[in-house]
Amino acid sequence: MYAIIETGGKQIKVQEGQEIYIEKLDAAEGEVVSFDKVLMVGGDDLKVGTPLLEGATVTGKVEKHGRDKKIIVYKMKAKKNYRRKQGHRQPYTKVVIEKINA
Repeated sequence: MYAIIETGGKQIKVQEGQEIYIEKLDAAEGEVVSFDKVLMVGGDDLKVGTPLLEGATVTGKVEKHGRDKKIIVYKMKAKKNYRRKQGHRQPYTKVVIEKINA
């Protein structure tokens, strides 16, 4: 069984036992979180929401928080002596999906 959830402005396909990296959540490590924006549940029978499924939830456990690798944002205008270099590390939350309730 799998589900498609929406979190952090993105849609993610999840299965039970899967580890996912999502936008940082305001939850402590070890805490159980529930995703109630479920768009679709698949498996033996397919259920599609319009746009969300009523009463469907996905629960997971927060395993850790962290930050991705640094990316470099470099802006330059040729022949104008304009150069800007900036780094960015996106914070994330690692969640292990425990149960899909459809």
